[in-house]
Amino acid sequence: MYVIIMGMGRVGLSLANLLIDDGYDITLIDDNEALCNEAAAELDALVICGNGTNSKLLEEANIEDADFFIATTGNDEANLLSCILVRKYDVPNIIARVSNPDHEEAFKAVGIDNVISPEITAAGFLEKLVTRPNVADLISLGEGDAEILDMTITNDKIVGKRIKDISPTKDFIIIATYPNGKLVIPQEDNILARGEKVSVLVKRGSFSKVSKKLE
Repeated sequence: MYVIIMGMGRVGLSLANLLIDDGYDITLIDDNEALCNEAAAELDALVICGNGTNSKLLEEANIEDADFFIATTGNDEANLLSCILVRKYDVPNIIARVSNPDHEEAFKAVGIDNVISPEITAAGFLEKLVTRPNVADLISLGEGDAEILDMTITNDKIVGKRIKDISPTKDFIIIATYPNGKLVIPQEDNILARGEKVSVLVKRGSFSKVSKKLE
């Protein structure tokens, strides 16, 4: 997979490092020469110093071959313009960072549906750490209609019971257990042990009820 990332701030560089570790081919674009020189020396990626809102520069980056174009600068206007330009090259996946949530509508109006606000995402995660302090990790699904939560079995009322005796319900379903640290899809006759880690699919609004039942 070939990914072009515009912007070498903290978001862009962090994303590049993760994708490089995952084996993706990365090109980075930024108009800051100092950042470009530093990234070129440290990262296993092609680095192009210039303006990502320039069609010729995008073509220099082989935009026609890109599987993803991701605009991560802190400038919403630059991100929007670059995404509009990239659309004419039929890149399958275009993703944009937006700093001001009020600008999200403008991106979607021109067909850029994958719009991410790191600030809002971080705030939402922090909110979950406050409201779900005993949850090790979580993933939101769809439009936030459900979450996958990693929880630890501590409720004596369910310790020693079979999974089929408590799951599934209309509010949750246990979708994984981790004996000896390895993920296993649970069978209905599996016995729940105290301290056992489980992954649970929980409907929105049901977290408190499920937490009381399992923990």
